[in-house]
Amino acid sequence: MSSKIWFITGTSRGFGRIWTEAALRRGDKVVATARDVSALAPLVDSFGESVLPLALDVTHRDEVFAAVDRAHGHFGRIDVVVNNAGYGLFGAVEEVTEQQVRAQLETNFFGALWVTQAALPYLRAQRVGHIVQVSSIGGVITIPNLGAYHASKWALEGLSESLSQEVAGFGINVTLVEPGGYETDWGGSSAASAETLPVYDDVRSEIAKMWAGLPQGDPEATAPAILKIVDAEEPPLRVILGTTPLDFARDSYHRRLATWDEWSEVSRAAQGG
Repeated sequence: MSSKIWFITGTSRGFGRIWTEAALRRGDKVVATARDVSALAPLVDSFGESVLPLALDVTHRDEVFAAVDRAHGHFGRIDVVVNNAGYGLFGAVEEVTEQQVRAQLETNFFGALWVTQAALPYLRAQRVGHIVQVSSIGGVITIPNLGAYHASKWALEGLSESLSQEVAGFGINVTLVEPGGYETDWGGSSAASAETLPVYDDVRSEIAKMWAGLPQGDPEATAPAILKIVDAEEPPLRVILGTTPLDFARDSYHRRLATWDEWSEVSRAAQGG
C-alpha cells in the first residue's frame, strides 16, 4: 500500500494529535494544523520532513484556502482530509449567547466547510480522495444542555451526506466519524460554557448523573479504527466510535419511527388531494 498524504485540522491534542501520530508512524505524511503552531514542534522533532506544521484558524476562510494550497504545493497531492477541529459548548438553549452560538458554528460547521471546499478541486483533479468529517454521537442524538453543539454537528451531518452523493462520481469518499464519550479534553478546558440560569439546574444535575454512569473510551484505541477506515476500498458514510453510542442511536431512531407511525394518519391527511 502506497503512503498517504493527510491534511488534519486540530492536531495540537486529542483525536487530531493521536491520528496524526498514527499516520506518521506507519510512514504516511501529514499536514498538521493548529491555531498554535508551537504545539506541533514535537511532531517535527520526531518525524522530520514527513510532517508539515501549519498555523491555522479554520474560522478564517482565506487562511484555510491558503493552507490547503500550501499543503498541496508542498507534498504534491492530498489523499485524506480530516476535519477534526472543534469544541463543545455547554448551555441550555435559553442560556447561550448569540456570540457563543455563532462561534460554535464558525468552528464546528463552517470551518469544516471551508476546508472541504478548499480541498475538493485537488481531490477532483486526482479522481481520488477521502474526506473524514469528525462529527459525534451528538450529530445523531441529542441531550439537554448541548443544543448549540448538536446544531453544529447535525448541520455537518446533513452537509456531508449531500456531499458524499455529489462527489462519488469523482472517486471521492466521505465518512462521518461519530465518537461517543472519550477521555479527551473535549469537555474540559477546550469547551465553552454559557452563564447558567438556576431554573435549569435540575436538568444539568440529571445529565451529570447520566454522564457519570457511562464508560469513557480510550482515545488511543481510535487510531487503528481511523486507519482501517481510510484504507478501506469502500469506506462507510458513517462510523460510530465506541460501544454505548450505538445503543443510544438505535433507541433514538426507534422512537422517531414510532412517533411518525403514530401520527401517520395526520401525515397522510396533510397530503391533500
